[in-house]
Amino acid sequence: MDTSFLQANFQKHTLEFKKASGTSRGVLRIKESWFIVLKNEKTWKWGIGECGLLKGLSADDRPGYEEKLKEVCDNISNLDYWLEEGLLEFPSIQFGLEMALRSFHAENKFQLFPSEFTEGKASIPINGLVWMGEKDFMCQQIEDKLNQGFDCVKMKIGAIDFETEIALLKNIRKRFPRNEIEIRVDANGAFQPGEDALQKLNTLAKLNIHSIEQPIRQGQVEEMEDLCCKTPLPIALDEELIGIFKKEKKEELITFIQPQYIILKPSFVGGFRGSQEWIDAASRYDIPWWITSALESNIGLNAIAQWTFSLESEMYQGLGTGGLYTNNFPSPLFVKDGTLNTTREGHERRAMVWQQGEVKFRRG
Repeated sequence: MDTSFLQANFQKHTLEFKKASGTSRGVLRIKESWFIVLKNEKTWKWGIGECGLLKGLSADDRPGYEEKLKEVCDNISNLDYWLEEGLLEFPSIQFGLEMALRSFHAENKFQLFPSEFTEGKASIPINGLVWMGEKDFMCQQIEDKLNQGFDCVKMKIGAIDFETEIALLKNIRKRFPRNEIEIRVDANGAFQPGEDALQKLNTLAKLNIHSIEQPIRQGQVEEMEDLCCKTPLPIALDEELIGIFKKEKKEELITFIQPQYIILKPSFVGGFRGSQEWIDAASRYDIPWWITSALESNIGLNAIAQWTFSLESEMYQGLGTGGLYTNNFPSPLFVKDGTLNTTREGHERRAMVWQQGEVKFRRG
């Protein structure tokens, strides 16, 4: 690509949750994102991409993050270097730059992967997300998701007592058998390795749970391998993939642990290319996968959804997070009957909001 007239800049936007959202790692109230805007000063072509962090979890949540963004923008003429190797340890910036480049080359700046999905002719099956909280709050969320037509519900566990969580799951399963509702749980590393985790997995398995995400804390590779060998309940690696940058290291981890599933968040694992490397490594062992957001704004979520559809997966994806914030961006995405949909008209209206690469923030 000719970068002779290419310019880049970035700006930060702090997303605010409508309701505090609980995980085993704590309660989320805000989410920071930075937006890279590419612009050709001669042709006025432009594109936008999102670099999103989750504090305490993203591998590139470190001092000097904005300095790295500035370095990339000031040296955008070295585009090939940044895309190939310069951002391996900054996966969210890698993703934002990949997204901005696709947007730059697209006729419609928010149709990065044109398909039947972007034409409004097809949808993506997604899970309904139930956040941790008090029992009544979680019960209400479950009722809401079921009433909204979701066939798959994902419940965050590990923050309240395990017996209460089991009671909530039993209540769902009593009303809806396995062939009607798929239940996934996400422990976010809350269980202790060894007997504690195995006992809890045995209890969960009796409820015909589809899978559990990251039952023990990431970085305990031998313990995770042992758990994946013994588990009565399929395990999906999630946080375990964070911080592994090189292709050969990804292949080594999959070969050693051989989990039942892996979960891919492009902002965490190096964008489209980094995610594809994980998919390729998992495919050698016929390990299925699905894609989830890392709570990006609608700009990032839109890109992830379009890319996900292009992969032709039939599994439920974790992409129903566009309605979490009070100050999100206008979006063509909408959820209907447990599926993620978009409209061509929505893409066209949205493109009019972003003119000449200028980001305008407004209450969603």
